[in-house]
Amino acid sequence: MKLRLRSSVSVPLAAALLFAGPALVQAAEEEPGAGVTVKLARPTWDTGWFPAEVYRQMLTELGYEIRRVSTLDNPAFYQSVGQGDMHLWVNGWFPLHNTYEEAFAKGGEKVGYVAKGGALQGYLVDKKTAQELNITALEDFKRDDVKKQFDSDGDGKAEMVACPPGWGCEKTIAYHMEAYGLKEHVDPIKASYAASMADALGRYKNGQSVFFYTWTPNWTVGLMRPGEDVVWITVNETKLPPDQAQFADATMVKGLDGCVKDPCNLGWPANDIRPVANTEFLEENPAVRRLLEVASIPIGDIYEQNAKMQQDGEDSKADIRRHASEWIADNRKRVDRWLRSARRAAGS
Repeated sequence: MKLRLRSSVSVPLAAALLFAGPALVQAAEEEPGAGVTVKLARPTWDTGWFPAEVYRQMLTELGYEIRRVSTLDNPAFYQSVGQGDMHLWVNGWFPLHNTYEEAFAKGGEKVGYVAKGGALQGYLVDKKTAQELNITALEDFKRDDVKKQFDSDGDGKAEMVACPPGWGCEKTIAYHMEAYGLKEHVDPIKASYAASMADALGRYKNGQSVFFYTWTPNWTVGLMRPGEDVVWITVNETKLPPDQAQFADATMVKGLDGCVKDPCNLGWPANDIRPVANTEFLEENPAVRRLLEVASIPIGDIYEQNAKMQQDGEDSKADIRRHASEWIADNRKRVDRWLRSARRAAGS
């Protein structure tokens, strides 16, 4: 084993390791992060908190100290990780977050995949209204009869649950409204997403029409199930922001349950959920880089945990920590393999 003396390791600790007996050397091999504090962030959307907690617990097993996990908006995180004020998060959505790449490009990087290609996004309408008014595409919201059905404040626009300011989806929705000529026809609701969707769910249960944006994995499609309660609607033509334009072919999904057409043009490319980390921190901590490169969480497992948060009310800090601990225990062999790989990287 080759001992690595990093700037984050104190001189007394380094000296102790150099002259240590086998037991101390073995401890260093088991916990390559001993003495290093990780500044870990998570997003403002709570469906991303479970993956963040799983990775936090794995980093802790490697000996890293994480005093707190900071909850940040996209712009704040990507700027801070590029500057080194934050070390990492595991909640990047790409290509949705391509718009932030300039903010972190000089000092940060994407590394590994939490979930590759399984994160879908799009627009949904309750099935009953979609069938009654023959709503199949986003462009149908230019029709007066459709707008009236979703207009609760009498301003002549259909209300749609959208994304809060600062979220990557907010920027794409704004682009869609312009590109499809919908600014005068649709009113995107940008309040708290969880609160807005809870209100939409209540209206749906009372027999009212609902129109909303969502992504998967997300609890919304567990409580309002595509094909049974709601339907995915399409776009007649793919129109993406310039930073996503090269992914235009990835908006078409075949065999999507609950879509009004097959194949289904969601208007949004399938996304990879990826860690983004400060490059200097990764260079000083090869165990972290390797863990991010090899670890992943099945998209279905994230969905199941999200459903527990919303359907079963298991959304406290303690609940999310327990969910992560249980997931690690259920996947112990894979997790141990990832941790061994990370430890080998630290000792190389």
